[in-house]
Amino acid sequence: MATEGKPKKAPAKKPRAPKDKDQSTEERIKEAARKLFTQKGFAATRTRDIAEEAGINLALLNYYFRNKEKLFNIIMWENMQLFLGVILQNMENKNMTMEEMLSFVADAYINMLLKNPDLPFFVLSNIANDPSGEINNSGFMDRLSSLRNTFFARFGEAAQKGEFKDVHPLHLMANLMGMIIFPFLGKRLLTFRFGLSEEEFVQLMEERKKMIPGWMMRMSAA
Repeated sequence: MATEGKPKKAPAKKPRAPKDKDQSTEERIKEAARKLFTQKGFAATRTRDIAEEAGINLALLNYYFRNKEKLFNIIMWENMQLFLGVILQNMENKNMTMEEMLSFVADAYINMLLKNPDLPFFVLSNIANDPSGEINNSGFMDRLSSLRNTFFARFGEAAQKGEFKDVHPLHLMANLMGMIIFPFLGKRLLTFRFGLSEEEFVQLMEERKKMIPGWMMRMSAA
């Protein structure tokens, strides 16, 4: 006799963007919303604020995006693809050694963050200020869980082979993400207080891409 179980959760789908509308206006609205969501978080940002930042009236914003939630979900999905998409796909590649995987993750993330330096602020500020659960609605947390599970599985395999210490893989994940993301969160401190120019900061990050895999391997060696 068939047993009843919990219904499977449908995979997150990309929110639909407006069709047949001026692309430049749409992008201007999204850029304004991205800026304000980063600075203030979802809850504290009003649609009127977004319209003013984009230089349009509220009616036009509502024509392109029916409400703040839909606009946020579209932006969050785009950021999710930047933040997780390529990483998750390549982390599942069993042909990569652990050091090759760490090198790929460091290289891909730092390249992406150099092009999108405000992305960590956007993600972290909206996770911290998400009383209505819009982060969950966007599908971001589902993708983050997939990344965590894949990461844990790879490190579990390496620990069984004696390549890594048998510790909770969350320690390793936190170390890796901290090494990659913190310099961008602390960029103002590094550039203003320590006198780094933009070019010197980029050079520091280029060097860091090569150093992180070695640090991780030495730190986690059995």
